[in-house]
Amino acid sequence: MVDGKTRILGVIGDPIEHTFSPAMQNAGLDALNLNYIYLPFHVKPNGLKECIEGAKAMGIQGLNVTIPHKTNVMKHLDEIDQVASMIGAVNTIQFISDENNESNQNNEINVTTKGFNTDGYGCLRAINEKTSINKKKVTITGAGGAARAVAFQIASSGIDELSILNRNFTKAESLANDLRSNLSNAGIDISINSCEMDYLKKELDSSDIFIDTTPIGMYPNVNDKPIASADMLHEGLVVNDIVYTPMETSLIKEAKKANAQVVYGYEMLLYQGIRSFEIWLGRDAPADVMEKALLDVLGI
Repeated sequence: MVDGKTRILGVIGDPIEHTFSPAMQNAGLDALNLNYIYLPFHVKPNGLKECIEGAKAMGIQGLNVTIPHKTNVMKHLDEIDQVASMIGAVNTIQFISDENNESNQNNEINVTTKGFNTDGYGCLRAINEKTSINKKKVTITGAGGAARAVAFQIASSGIDELSILNRNFTKAESLANDLRSNLSNAGIDISINSCEMDYLKKELDSSDIFIDTTPIGMYPNVNDKPIASADMLHEGLVVNDIVYTPMETSLIKEAKKANAQVVYGYEMLLYQGIRSFEIWLGRDAPADVMEKALLDVLGI
């Protein structure tokens, strides 16, 4: 029951009607009997600064950030987590209040905002449920925002080699160069390759993990030709398609034909939300409950 002590979490975006996060997050909050509610907020780009200031003033505890605000919101935050800074996008904001600070003599509550990116974490954790990525070779197709989040998180997590392929090779090369520069500054030394799509079969032959971040096969284009067919995949390969509608994408079907291990797209969505929950509340999230709620709202 919502009352005067209920604390607020939420998600901001434009549009926001499509979001699956409230069902998942509220199920987790209810399972732990926490007096919180998670709400969607429709925020236009020209209201982003006022949104963050208003959230501070109203005592909002945390926000998720979705399209189109993930990059622009960074300039309105006080701190940015290292991985989010490298990615250049934030999808989770923590509001840190000093209301319990005994040295505060004026009863003024100061709120600090810190931005995180849990998208890549969501992908990494979903894969780690199936296999360790340590010392592995990973191939990623795509070079957009999702690919960037996944690539920076994966590349920072103990792999040996990363290959990035995209139909526009210039974009793949640009992302690879950005990775090399940022990882070098962070003291991380791995092999990073950028290739044209014609080399996908060759790269997959020597890969342990394959992550497709392109929208190929996403509803309503469910009959799209898969980015890789079964004969390009191999048994022992872990295949992750981050598309989650439908769950059985054309790539996932081909992976099963090849006896590869599959990681469904909804798992990245689940675990990025779980990580946000844990950042805001400082405790483990009820993953099973949140997964069931997400699958229910997705109709899976």
